[in-house]
Amino acid sequence: MSSDSNPAATPTPCEDVQGDGRWMSMHHRFVSDSKGKEPEVLFVGDSLVQLLHEFEVWRKLFSPLHTLNFGIGGDATQHVLWRLTNGELDHINPKVVVLWVGTNNHGHTPEQICGGIMAIVNVINQRLPQTHILVLGILPRGKSPNPLRDRNAKVNELVQVELASLSYTSFLNVDPGFIHSDGSISHQDLYDYLHLTPHAYQKVCQPLHARVKALLEAHVP
Repeated sequence: MSSDSNPAATPTPCEDVQGDGRWMSMHHRFVSDSKGKEPEVLFVGDSLVQLLHEFEVWRKLFSPLHTLNFGIGGDATQHVLWRLTNGELDHINPKVVVLWVGTNNHGHTPEQICGGIMAIVNVINQRLPQTHILVLGILPRGKSPNPLRDRNAKVNELVQVELASLSYTSFLNVDPGFIHSDGSISHQDLYDYLHLTPHAYQKVCQPLHARVKALLEAHVP
């Protein structure tokens, strides 16, 4: 599928709905932040990445690994794609990029979202051929079973198939089992049934930290 026919895989700046230019300002800040920094790890994605920065788990687990956080709340795949093709990768050469995006692709099919994620993977690989790309599974959302939850699960299936044959990338399902046996999600894990509580970040980040550390140790430039 060409990016022309897939809006999720077409680099698009985020519309300035609020009128304060915040998204573009954050993008410019990331570009200037990256100059003079030599991160080993880059996190990029939506609010689940951005908010991670504010929790203790970031300072404890990820700051010591020399990590930059380029997360912006509300971003869909096409927004991350635009940011990465417009300067955010120009001054850095991390060993690992952690990509977590896709839950905000409203109105897109699982196939389109998978295409968007793969377009981002391709851009990272073209610009940073030595870098390992770790794609995180999209988490379930909503208190009870719903179409977006089904869509996210389908995206994860499709992405795993796409990544299976690529040596420079891997997939990590970071869902520790947020869906209970009755199909519900607890607000103690996802306080608004989308974003993570500090307690849930702990559960997600332990295996993520272990995987990132292992990738850093295995990295051969």
